[in-house]
Amino acid sequence: MSPVKVFGRAISTNVARVLVCLEEVGADYELVSVDFLAGEQNSPEHVERNPFGKVPALQDGELVLFESRAIAKYVLRKYRTSEVDLLRESSISEAAMVDMWTEVEAQQYYPALSPVVYECIIFPVMRGVPTDQKVVDESLEKLRKVLGVYEAHLTKNRFLAGDFISFADLSHFPFTFYFMATPYASLFESYPHVKAWWEGLMSRPSIKKISANMPTKF
Repeated sequence: MSPVKVFGRAISTNVARVLVCLEEVGADYELVSVDFLAGEQNSPEHVERNPFGKVPALQDGELVLFESRAIAKYVLRKYRTSEVDLLRESSISEAAMVDMWTEVEAQQYYPALSPVVYECIIFPVMRGVPTDQKVVDESLEKLRKVLGVYEAHLTKNRFLAGDFISFADLSHFPFTFYFMATPYASLFESYPHVKAWWEGLMSRPSIKKISANMPTKF
């Protein structure tokens, strides 16, 4: 069976989300470089895979997918076993909890945390512009409120969807990894259960492997 192809680079948060899931399930895959900084995502070949000119895209035989969360769920469904079921689809209630916290990541956590990463790491490199401190401060205020909710929840649960690791947890990895390279990483010190949860994620072999290819200094 030919390996699935992932188009992008591990440095991309969205590509990293997919790669971690592939590593978790032990799937055979090929990472095909698409250099975002060089504009290769806008090439005709890549736009055929992702009409929005973004990364990643995934090709599995004749099937081509884009959008990292959708790709990751496809991977987790395709390679699901009784031992590795990161969507918990064998239980409707557990699957619902995974879905809910995956939505929390996309709709609450990511919008609060990602502007800090963009302002402190991505924009200075890609656009050559200084950090907008007003945006950072406003985002940190939102993030504190979000982390307060997480802290309360994680006092009662080992992971987000329950006492089991799931895609809901893994989906937080890429942007949090880069956030920890900003001057504001110490914010997590105020939320001990969130900090412990994050440190647990960082100890996973899949995350160690993918994060090794995610430089935080350019």
